[in-house]
Amino acid sequence: MPFTPSGFFCDRLIRERERRDGEGSLSKPLRFSGQDFAALKQECLTKKCLFEDDTFPASVESLGYKELGHKSNKVKNIVWKRPKEICENPQFIVGGASRTDICQGDLGDCWLLAAIACLTLNEKLLYRVIPQEQSLSEGYGGIFHFQFWRYGDWVDVVIDDRIPTFNNQLVFTKSAERNEFWSALLEKAYAKLHGSYEALKGGNTTEAMEDFTGGVTEFYEMKEAPKELYKIMKKALERGSMMGCSIDSLVPARFETRTVTGLVKGHAYSVTAVEECKQSQHKTSKVHLVRLRNPWGQVEWNGPWSDNSKEWVSLSKGEKDKLRHQSAEDGEFWMSFEDFKKNYTKIEICNLTPDALEDDKIHKWTVSVNEGRWVRGCSAGGCRNYPDTFWTNPQFRLCLLEEDDDSEDNEVACSFVVSLMQKNRRKDRKLGANLFTIGFAIYEVPKEMHGNKQHMQKDFFLFNSSKARCKSYINLREVTQRFRLSPGEYVIIPSTYEPHQEGEFILRVFSEKRNTSEEIENRIEADHPVPAPANAGEESEEDQQFRSIFQQIAGDEMEITANELKNVLNRVVSKYKDLNTEGFSLECCRSMIALMDMDGTGRLNLQEFRHLWNKIKQWQGIFQHYSSDQAGIINSYEMRNAINDAGFRLNNQLYDIITMRYANEGMNIDFDSFISCLVRLEAMFRAFQAFDQDGMIRLSVLEWLQLTMYA
Repeated sequence: MPFTPSGFFCDRLIRERERRDGEGSLSKPLRFSGQDFAALKQECLTKKCLFEDDTFPASVESLGYKELGHKSNKVKNIVWKRPKEICENPQFIVGGASRTDICQGDLGDCWLLAAIACLTLNEKLLYRVIPQEQSLSEGYGGIFHFQFWRYGDWVDVVIDDRIPTFNNQLVFTKSAERNEFWSALLEKAYAKLHGSYEALKGGNTTEAMEDFTGGVTEFYEMKEAPKELYKIMKKALERGSMMGCSIDSLVPARFETRTVTGLVKGHAYSVTAVEECKQSQHKTSKVHLVRLRNPWGQVEWNGPWSDNSKEWVSLSKGEKDKLRHQSAEDGEFWMSFEDFKKNYTKIEICNLTPDALEDDKIHKWTVSVNEGRWVRGCSAGGCRNYPDTFWTNPQFRLCLLEEDDDSEDNEVACSFVVSLMQKNRRKDRKLGANLFTIGFAIYEVPKEMHGNKQHMQKDFFLFNSSKARCKSYINLREVTQRFRLSPGEYVIIPSTYEPHQEGEFILRVFSEKRNTSEEIENRIEADHPVPAPANAGEESEEDQQFRSIFQQIAGDEMEITANELKNVLNRVVSKYKDLNTEGFSLECCRSMIALMDMDGTGRLNLQEFRHLWNKIKQWQGIFQHYSSDQAGIINSYEMRNAINDAGFRLNNQLYDIITMRYANEGMNIDFDSFISCLVRLEAMFRAFQAFDQDGMIRLSVLEWLQLTMYA
């Protein structure tokens, strides 16, 4: 989707400012859609009315855009009702929130419900997502709120309690208790976060797990699982990590079909417990068991250790009580760890970050979070297969500062996890957005370049191989991998597989020891922000010709207007056949006059004109150097090199803006646009210098408008 500088960059500045004020933290979450839950609830109670959310209305638009859109027969008989219209004595939570409160409805969001089931295992996490003291009776105003982690920030999502029904039954998620509604309302808030219920169809359990915790997920394929997988799972649950698993289906048409053992292919399950038990007839014999839950709330494993299997006879009553074994068609069941490995193909473990459990003394992560974006024609360089553009991708410098405590064989190394997550693709599905195929590579920075936070250039990547990289580029929301490297300085390059794909992302680095990661942002500066003095000595033949032309146009006043400047420049530039130019526009010439007009007349005298022409000649040489195949244009990816040669050091955000402002649809920049860009850059650098006080300027509205309107 296209970005607009005025919208995106202003929003980004506001977000950064909010973060400095603590906005987006657990204690001060951002208000989604700008809605203040406390104020809205108080207004409803004062007016004695029930809240109606106009940002997520009880309409087809909130249901979906295709299968649940206006043209779908599925939505014709759906009626939005409040809990009190559905049953008697409705409750928000009945007897505590538990995994049996979650039963899947007519929406393919088992991935979400599997994550909610995991969430119920940890009350601290659960009641952070579901703020307490919400009720369908006391202080009821038809308004509820839930909190989610959203790409680095915590957000508070407000909803009303109108829920889609059919024949007075909930259409989507429901509880086993007909009068309990917390899970249905949580699903609605999550749907609002993504734009509609239909946006939740199909997904990965890890996505919701991370949105509930802010954690990071690691995947294990069972066929490649480490030998200590049981210990990893056991330790993860003890730490409060969330865990899901699934069985891959090679044939898409067979997704969510039952096997003879009662398991379902292409379906998300929750792992809710991992236990070791002694079998009574074998005092030394221990069995490793795994408890799982099907979000359907029914359909269970019927093999060994299923609800009514003979294996349970081998356990004492105490062991059974420890496992809370019961025979019920609730979708939850036990199986041996060996059967678990044989039947499931993938397991996902969402590890919690330090803010997930404030009193978690067992395990702490050091986390670095960086936002970035790929911009077509500027910083969307694609993978290493595209060497001409790969180097233009955003670059993040990683400093590994402390080695692990448990390094073996005298190896000095640091363990860390890199997580690359693309943003907003689910929300933008209705606009045709699909997940990009994404990945990253890690390069070691040579010692002589340590501390030099400059963007690594093309030659570096042509002559150096990566030190580590993700296993594969894949079209998931997030790509995560664990690494072990020596202490030192590295650069991480996140990218889409193909170039020119535009989107936003966050890059997180987790480690048990100290690390720092930050985007490589060149220091913003200019070599020559003030005009160079006029050349002394004899005039060249070209100078004499210019003086003659200037005198012809300027007349006795020896000053020229923007329109006259346009005529002069275009007469000269037309002689250069290797420049792809349609001539300078009047607007461009006005900017040139603003740049060189030292006396504020709105005109150029001969000396000012000469300064300008010397600059244009210098910039013309740079342009021709980078012009591809002498076609008279510069590829937008080369623009940053050309700008650098012209004496300006900028950061990625500014290169993004320049590309959007000056490149054409083919991501090329012609000579006129190139000159216009450099004129504007120099003018704004000079204006900043005039007001500069320790790297900051303060302007009144009048000064700001005077400055920007004349530039």
